[in-house]
Amino acid sequence: MIETALVFLALLQIKHWYIDFVNQSNIEIASKGIYGDFHGIMHSAKHGAGTVLCALLAFGWSYMFFCWVLGIIDFITHYHIDWAKMNINRNKGYTIEMPQFWAWLGADQMAHQLTYIGLVWLAVA
Repeated sequence: MIETALVFLALLQIKHWYIDFVNQSNIEIASKGIYGDFHGIMHSAKHGAGTVLCALLAFGWSYMFFCWVLGIIDFITHYHIDWAKMNINRNKGYTIEMPQFWAWLGADQMAHQLTYIGLVWLAVA
């Protein structure tokens, strides 16, 4: 089971890199701080769908329902983590030239990674 857990975690890492750093549009970035905005929701929905795919690849089709549960958890948490980071930076006036901006970006990424550890734990518990 440890091998499957590590495969799932590795797939989540690849998924996160691709959706957050390769596939994310400027409108998604601009919209993540507006609660309920379609583009911010779609960004997080891509994460949720990606998590479903990662879980299916790691655990198999017989766990379809549970894979969707993991995807929904990722969708909800990803959305709120991004929303919080965007609003903290905007409300405090932090820009990319300021260390505080990068500290909050790092906190955002750490929160996503801790979410993935939690999803792996749920999947193998």
